Amino acid sequence: MSELVNEVAVLYVDDDEDFTDLTATFLEREHDRFRVETATSVAEGLNRATNSTFDCVVSDYDMPERDGLDFLEALREDAPDLPFILFTGEGSEEVASDAISAGVTDYLQKERGTSQFTVLANRIENAVERHRSQRALEASEQRLSLFIEQSPLGVLEYDSDFRIVGLNERGEEILGYTEEELRGHSWETLVADDSYDNVDAVTDQLAVAEGGYHSIDENVRKDGEHIRCEWHNRVITDDDGEVVGIISLFQDVTERVRREGELERTNALLSTLIRSLPVGVLAENSDRTVLAINDRLLELFDVSEPSAELIGADCQVLAREASELAVDSKGFVERIDELIAGTESVHNESVALTNGRTLNRNYEPIELPDGTGHLWMYRDTTEQREREQQLQRQNERLSEFASVVSHDLRNPLNVAAGNVELAREARESDQLATAARALARIDDLIDDLLTLARKGDNVGEREAVSLGTLVTDCWETIETSNAELQTDVTATVVADRSRLQQLIENLVRNSIEHGGDGVVVTVGELPDGFYVEDDGVGVAADRRDSVFQAGQTTSRTGTGFGLAIVKQVAEAHGWTVSVTESDEGGARFEITGVTFAAADR
Repeated sequence: MSELVNEVAVLYVDDDEDFTDLTATFLEREHDRFRVETATSVAEGLNRATNSTFDCVVSDYDMPERDGLDFLEALREDAPDLPFILFTGEGSEEVASDAISAGVTDYLQKERGTSQFTVLANRIENAVERHRSQRALEASEQRLSLFIEQSPLGVLEYDSDFRIVGLNERGEEILGYTEEELRGHSWETLVADDSYDNVDAVTDQLAVAEGGYHSIDENVRKDGEHIRCEWHNRVITDDDGEVVGIISLFQDVTERVRREGELERTNALLSTLIRSLPVGVLAENSDRTVLAINDRLLELFDVSEPSAELIGADCQVLAREASELAVDSKGFVERIDELIAGTESVHNESVALTNGRTLNRNYEPIELPDGTGHLWMYRDTTEQREREQQLQRQNERLSEFASVVSHDLRNPLNVAAGNVELAREARESDQLATAARALARIDDLIDDLLTLARKGDNVGEREAVSLGTLVTDCWETIETSNAELQTDVTATVVADRSRLQQLIENLVRNSIEHGGDGVVVTVGELPDGFYVEDDGVGVAADRRDSVFQAGQTTSRTGTGFGLAIVKQVAEAHGWTVSVTESDEGGARFEITGVTFAAADR
């Protein structure tokens, strides 16, 4: 392929056949890459030029029928830039002038001797090289022009004085200017004040032809909008190294810069959050190298290496090192591998350590651009576990106490109550009546204590409960004396029926016990719950904060546990109970945060 490129095909036309052959022979001897074809008339020369491709045409001037300039004129119709050398024995100034006017590439007069062929060969070689260089330059310029016009990037062209000479269509879209509007202006038209120093540095570098330069600058569109553009600048030099122009490729990266800024802020926030969390955190990427790790995790596993130095570390190695502190060292590593293979979230796994502490482990698979990553969180639950065990022991003791109260106290109490009743049948006295009331109060106290001890904050299965029906049932099961009930509630609530009944009974009983003779008890609906109020003496403002505490009562017959049970039942359901004053000046208890059945709301 290189031999074909280097070959020079020459067409030599001369009516003197002997001289034509001689010329061809000497030219091919002068340069082994020359391939010379001959013709002895203009007609034959035109025919050969039409059917073959030549790099240069050499022609005599004075030929029969048509001379060399006629040949040139005819040839130029199809090959306007093909090198053409007039090699003639006619050496007059007139011929030379006509040849130059006609546009010959070179003019050479025939002489005696063979040295003239050396000169002709050099003239041919120079003409061909110039022609090929010109064609290569034109092709390069055409490719550059196509690139500039079709480039997805903006392309800005400067001359050596940094004056704009060209802008492609994409550049016009980005900057809002047309090429005509910017031609002759400097870069200052396009650059925001804050970026002047940066652009000055770019132009200084380019002015001394130090090659390319990359920058991100704040630019100003024609409409005044400020945008961020990424620039790739490159100088163009001539053969002597002199700067003849600058090409700048650019694109609008405003949105990219904004996203990168947000990402940097987010990463900084996440890094700060991870560092300050009271739990140990480890994030690893899909190939199990550390993305983020905090000091708390290293404290939990007794690792002395700084967290910053572990970024990019192998998490499998870290897991093996951490397992040395686990009671089940082998199981610790195997469980991590199992969780990663399953890629399912796992929460609240317990990990026992050889130092006596207990950790709580949580695992979450996380989607990352390069695949599935892994997030681990470890929390020291040693103290919590100890508190839970202590609470469990307390509950067990409380349950034992409840059993003692239920069995060992209630039986003697029943015996005492029965004997008092028999004694009162035989002889009525104030002392026996007082004793009977005291025994009844003790029985109520035992019931309330058992409720607090056994049921506590627990609720059973929740169901839809008709509030109106339940209020009526409660009213019929308690001693109401001459009190009056007013209610028109129709709502259906979602609750543990037995415990809700307990709550309402205690509130109604509280109104009867404290409201006075003939008290009116009202049960009504609220937007997110219900209320129980009366027209009695109410609750003093300074007692409303303590009224739900166990043992608080102003009634001689009350146990002081009724309202504590009310609060316990409400909170067990996730409700809120509060006390205020009714419109009639009595007590008003509001239970809010209640869930109604779907049909009611």
